[in-house]
Amino acid sequence: METTTAADPATGLEPETTVDVRCTGHVRDAVGTHELEFAFEGSTLRDFLEGFFEAYDVEDLLIAETEAEATAHGWAPVPDDLPGTWRKNPEGEQTRPFARVTINGRFNEHHDGFATELADGDRVGLIKPFMFCV
Repeated sequence: METTTAADPATGLEPETTVDVRCTGHVRDAVGTHELEFAFEGSTLRDFLEGFFEAYDVEDLLIAETEAEATAHGWAPVPDDLPGTWRKNPEGEQTRPFARVTINGRFNEHHDGFATELADGDRVGLIKPFMFCV
């Protein structure tokens, strides 16, 4: 498995956390592999994403900057009163339609969003499937 490191060139500090990264679809094509280890400075999903996006140009495939970019168009309207508990990541921390970021197999919004703490050996999935309509 390939290992990539994103050390801070300004401080020369060594990475603190190493995770296993799995890439699918368009992300796999852009990164060039479906599986790699990635070491980065910090311990949160946000730290990982910042380091990973510096090393690989895939941010535009995954992250929506605005609510409009995060919304799939053409879907049925959302009812005013949704059943159960619904939690959404804040604007700027959402994925584009059909793209997802997972931590150990669970969507990041089911953890603490981009503030989720990562540990060595965690598995981060970067998912942007091939679709005919995208």
